[in-house]
Amino acid sequence: MSELISIAEAQRRVLEAVRPLESEDVPLAEALGRVLAFDLDSPANVPPFDNSAMDGFAVRAGPPGVLEVIGEARAGHPAAARVAAGTAIRISTGALIPEGTTAVVPIERAREGDRSGRRVRVEASAEGDNIRRAGDDVHAGELVLSRGAIVGPAELGVAASIGRATLPCARRPAVALLVTGDELTEPGEELDAGGIYSSNAFALGGLVERAPATLLFRTTVRDSAESTRDALGRALREADVTCVSGGVSVGPHDHVKPTLRQLGVTEHFWGVRLRPGKPTWFGTHDESLVFGLPGNPVSAMVTFLLFVRPALIALQGASPRIVRISAVLDEPVPLHPVREQAVRVRLSARDDGWHADPTGDQGSHVLTSMLGADGLALVPAGDGETAAGTRLDVELL
Repeated sequence: MSELISIAEAQRRVLEAVRPLESEDVPLAEALGRVLAFDLDSPANVPPFDNSAMDGFAVRAGPPGVLEVIGEARAGHPAAARVAAGTAIRISTGALIPEGTTAVVPIERAREGDRSGRRVRVEASAEGDNIRRAGDDVHAGELVLSRGAIVGPAELGVAASIGRATLPCARRPAVALLVTGDELTEPGEELDAGGIYSSNAFALGGLVERAPATLLFRTTVRDSAESTRDALGRALREADVTCVSGGVSVGPHDHVKPTLRQLGVTEHFWGVRLRPGKPTWFGTHDESLVFGLPGNPVSAMVTFLLFVRPALIALQGASPRIVRISAVLDEPVPLHPVREQAVRVRLSARDDGWHADPTGDQGSHVLTSMLGADGLALVPAGDGETAAGTRLDVELL
């Protein structure tokens, strides 16, 4: 194995190799979670016209008085009449302000002047009361959404408010997921002697889709050079990102690394000072990314979260969102002499800030340690143990 590198250096090398993908127009109803490929300016004012902030009466601003009601303005149904001195028009929230109006008196500050409903007694009002002006929210030509923004519900609402039916979004990366091993058995099938159910295919597949990215295909690769070559060849032809779980070590049945070399994949690193996840491999083939992840289930998930997920996000032109907080460790953790540890923790907020509680046995084969984990507490290498009460960086999941 080549010289081990730090987590930060591995993340840097991965992101340095990323080349953002091309854009595509996405219907607004399908754009949630996508990444904007271009800045978005508003073609018009929002709101597009002066409108009422209240149900009430459109009037000329002035002292209290009794006014003649000459019409009604409702949302989507403007009044035909014009407000003049001594007159008022009933108005609904959001309705176009009638000509001549300089204030809106809320219905709570008005009462009928007679039983006919044609007169109303209003309280005093000042110029501009309860009138929302055109462009109060957005002015025509104003930048409303920036390139690299992840489209959430608010972004969808803003895009709709300026009349966008589609959004220019980065294409989601297509990911090929390969899991290696003769022992792997599909859930639901009967286990042979020495067989195990294939959990990585589903755990990593879920992480791909949650990234979010497109899971192009997932397949089990048998421990032979021919099977490995066929599966990797297809992945390199079809996918933007290839993830291989297992087979990246140096055993006689580990065919991934030599096959990648034969297929022209350039190695950027092999080996990270990380527990779990030491034998992580990363390379590139033209502009596609190739990750060799460990076969142990926790190692595979941890290395995906630390290295693959940021790359999938960066491929779409967004910030890779490597988000860390500071938290107090609630239990001591034994140190590793040379490797940083990614300890699965649950987080809780207390008066003195965030606290991190390990999820249990941290063995790389103990997949249940990922259940309920909110983050990865990054424990530095050293001797002895990290005492309870120590403050650590936690990378959020």
